[in-house]
Amino acid sequence: MMNNQNRFRTIVVFFSFTGLYTIILAYLAFIQLIHADFFATLGSQQYKVSITQLPTCAPIFARTRTHYLARNKECVLAFVTPNQLQNKNELFLFLEKQFPQALARIKGHPSSSFIYIMRRLSSEDLERITAANISDIHLVCETTRYYPLPSAAPLIGFTDVDNVGRAGIELSCNEQLAGLATKVCLEKDARSGYFYFHKELQEQGTDSKPIQLTIDSNLQFLVDQEVANALSTYKAQESAAIIIDPHTGEILAMSSHPYSCPQNPSFNMNDTKERIVTESYELGSVIKVAAAIAALEEGVVSPDEMIDCKNSKSCIIDGRKINTLCAHGVLPFYDVIALSNNIGIAQIAKRMGHKLYDHYIKMGFGHKTGIPLPAEAKGFVNHPDNWSKQSIISLSYGYEIMATLLQLAHLFCLIANDGKQVGPKLVMNGDQPRQASQLYSLETMHAIKNMLRRATTYGTGWRTKLAGYDIMTKTGTANMLENGSYQPSNDLLSCAGIIQKDDYTRVIISFVKQASIDNAYAATVA
Repeated sequence: MMNNQNRFRTIVVFFSFTGLYTIILAYLAFIQLIHADFFATLGSQQYKVSITQLPTCAPIFARTRTHYLARNKECVLAFVTPNQLQNKNELFLFLEKQFPQALARIKGHPSSSFIYIMRRLSSEDLERITAANISDIHLVCETTRYYPLPSAAPLIGFTDVDNVGRAGIELSCNEQLAGLATKVCLEKDARSGYFYFHKELQEQGTDSKPIQLTIDSNLQFLVDQEVANALSTYKAQESAAIIIDPHTGEILAMSSHPYSCPQNPSFNMNDTKERIVTESYELGSVIKVAAAIAALEEGVVSPDEMIDCKNSKSCIIDGRKINTLCAHGVLPFYDVIALSNNIGIAQIAKRMGHKLYDHYIKMGFGHKTGIPLPAEAKGFVNHPDNWSKQSIISLSYGYEIMATLLQLAHLFCLIANDGKQVGPKLVMNGDQPRQASQLYSLETMHAIKNMLRRATTYGTGWRTKLAGYDIMTKTGTANMLENGSYQPSNDLLSCAGIIQKDDYTRVIISFVKQASIDNAYAATVA
């Protein structure tokens, strides 16, 4: 009897252990074979951690490296941990009064482990938070961008709260200024969790690199004041100015108003663009300079050829009506430009025909200059395939051609350089400009310079005369196109010039849009 019982017990124990080992083996097979990847990943997460290391944003310098245009500074951010709040009522009451948007975010994500109240706290916001002394609000320092020269705001641009460039140089050169993050994998002691014993590079980053611009910070400040004064004095919609060293192409100052500085509490994204680069206009008579260059180079006119300007403010030529500001009789061609007579330049343009378009394109109109700023406009030149009978006339004095102020400055740099083309340059430590090419003859350039000198001496630019300096200018007054027709009351006023003395040469462009005063012309405003 006992033998049978022992045998039964032995069989039960045997099969019990056999079943148990079978279950264990099946579970091990489940872990090792079927879900091996899952448990390997889970184990790796317990002793491996990936860290992303971001380099500090590099500064932006003016042409002298002692002057910063953008740099870093410490600021404070406030945050809460909604899933660990100790005094919810006190916190919510404070946020409802002071930071209602943050309260809405917290209520929308009550189980979140981290939510910002605000980043880049102002001194007033920081004072309110510290005075409230709420334990659930935490403060921490972070790095943000600071712009010491507000007058360069449209040019420099700005970054977002994560220091990623969103406009201007900050955007176009973001990769160089921000660098690339380095990602590393660390393995820690699985028992204590405190000591890391292995470091593996996953992705090699690059250091951030500073950028030095050609901008003269002192000149930028002074030019910006003048541009702001023009906007106020003439009650204008816009005003702008740019100064370039034509021999190097370096932009020394560039200012356009209105603009919005990112450090201003009333910062407006709509006023952050650099209009000198992003906007193109029908500039009017200042484009006569380009038409005169084309005509002289083509040999269809000589500087002293007498041109019949019909001694009238309005006349009909080949069935097309042409208006001009002042009536002139027979003038030498150089005075057609100096006195800005539309009737005279239109007759010369008709001698060139389609070649006028070719020269405008050759001078840089209709395509971008390549300056390292975002959203550069390429402008527009009406192609001969689309010309009407009026087109050649309009093109001769600045209509049916749209240009940026930078393209206009580029044209006058060409003149200042005696027909050699030097592209505009904004970054000093960027790519070197290409070797200047001779686009136009010295004879043509000398003739144009003399015409511009006459415009300064007794023509439309006589107000630009300055004792001791050689000054060459041309003004442009253009009506704006609105709802399919040109409005005489809405004008674009521009003045382009070259100023020289010994080795000193500068190209200056000034611009005023829609001056709200009586008798506003480029000759009296710009």
